[in-house]
Amino acid sequence: MFSKFFKKQNMMRTVLIAVSPIIIYGIYVFGWRTLALLVFNIIVACTVEYLSEKYMYKKAQITEAAIVTAILFTLTLSPGLPFWMSGVGVAFGIFFGKEVFGGFGKNVFNPAIVGRAFIYINFSTPMLTFNQAANSERLISGLGGFAKWITPVLDHTASPTPLLDLKINGSTVSVLNLFLGNIAGSIGEISTLLIILGGAYMIYKKVASWEIMVSSLIGFVVTSYALILIGVQGDILPPLQGLLVGGFIFGTVFMSTDPISAPKQVQAKWIYGIMIGFTVVIIRGFSLFPGGTMFAILIAEVFAPVIDYIFKEVNRKKRLAKKSTIVKKAVAND
Repeated sequence: MFSKFFKKQNMMRTVLIAVSPIIIYGIYVFGWRTLALLVFNIIVACTVEYLSEKYMYKKAQITEAAIVTAILFTLTLSPGLPFWMSGVGVAFGIFFGKEVFGGFGKNVFNPAIVGRAFIYINFSTPMLTFNQAANSERLISGLGGFAKWITPVLDHTASPTPLLDLKINGSTVSVLNLFLGNIAGSIGEISTLLIILGGAYMIYKKVASWEIMVSSLIGFVVTSYALILIGVQGDILPPLQGLLVGGFIFGTVFMSTDPISAPKQVQAKWIYGIMIGFTVVIIRGFSLFPGGTMFAILIAEVFAPVIDYIFKEVNRKKRLAKKSTIVKKAVAND
């Protein structure tokens, strides 16, 4: 019954395992509304994909990638975002980020990022209104958000997230809190520790590119240091703080490594990752957007096919030249 409507994808199940601890921690920090929002988005995503596949491509089957898209999309949201806004976003991402290109395996952009970009532009205030992080000091019995439907909403004008505090007020949060995730922010982007563990698991299972992850970090750190050293005027954060605040680590691990929209050639992966890290620093430092990871990945995805094609041709010519050399040597030996 399951296989009739769902296309099994082992790679997607690996991603699901990698994000499971992040989901659980999101519930602990922000409350059970997080899970409700997640389930709602999964239902919307699967419905849109099923109807699109049935009436556009006559397949009437849902890929497990749709579930992963809904989960990754949800983890980038503010926990108090209205359900209808979230549903609009994930529906837009599945349809315009995936189905209009031909369905699974043909999308140019990461559908989760497409959906988030759409609602970020259209509903910026709700997307930048965050909830207070819960912990055992605030809630009884050390249950955190497990004892709440949703944690209280912080005043948006008070710049509640570490990234906004750094950029607007120059306030800092301890590195330990940033690393563990005892902060306000998007559902799945607050705990760097859990994101790194998820990324390590995906690398171990060979479903995500370590080259893209590492090169993104290199691009971010080198660009940050370079701009600080030459004294460029802008909101350039120190590299360590810049890495730990906002959604850069989450985007690097789970979004930039999308096997469909990311490059396939090894050399192209390095350039692609460096481009993402570089662009995030530029957007954060000189634009009105407090984050930048989402737009940086979308920009890099525009160039990904071109970069991939260039190195594919270079590698093809190298193989032909090597083969030609081997043939010539064989003929000479005869």
